[in-house]
Amino acid sequence: MSTVKSHRKVVTKLSLWAVGMFGFALFVMPPLYDLFCEITGIGIRPAERYEAAPVAVDYSREVSVTFAATNNEQMPWAFRPMDSKVVVHPGERYEVKFYAKNLTENDMVGQAIPSLVPFSAGDYFHKTECFCFNNQPLAAGEEVEMALVFVVDPELPSSIKSLVMSYTLFDVTPVAADTVAQLQ
Repeated sequence: MSTVKSHRKVVTKLSLWAVGMFGFALFVMPPLYDLFCEITGIGIRPAERYEAAPVAVDYSREVSVTFAATNNEQMPWAFRPMDSKVVVHPGERYEVKFYAKNLTENDMVGQAIPSLVPFSAGDYFHKTECFCFNNQPLAAGEEVEMALVFVVDPELPSSIKSLVMSYTLFDVTPVAADTVAQLQ
């Protein structure tokens, strides 16, 4: 009988511990992560349209912007920047193109998620138009050129001489059924 009580006590303690860990992960970790990202400047920034106000172009400075494109492991598309690197003057508007082709025999929808390095430059790289703002529906075998229009803010710290803007393309077809239906 004491063995059963001992087992119940252990199971009860382990169950309470598991519930406590779940609660910690659910309620405590997200605010801590947000605080950490705010303090360090690290984190994913949402892909938002920037309304460009006229600013003076700084022709005395040049910033190298390298573009990269990768596919999530479940994304069977060809995806690459058409210009892998540009040298820009802060304050001037630039446009680059990315190429995408649906290599499957099925209609699909992709979504590109941006990432900028160094992270501290995120407040200074402004996208006025970007294929990452919307889902990208492609019919089977279809290929497209997708535009990214951006401005590097003249307030970019002078210590930052180069940026890397990368996009990861994800298959969002299962959650974009209405978009796929429009292709047919």
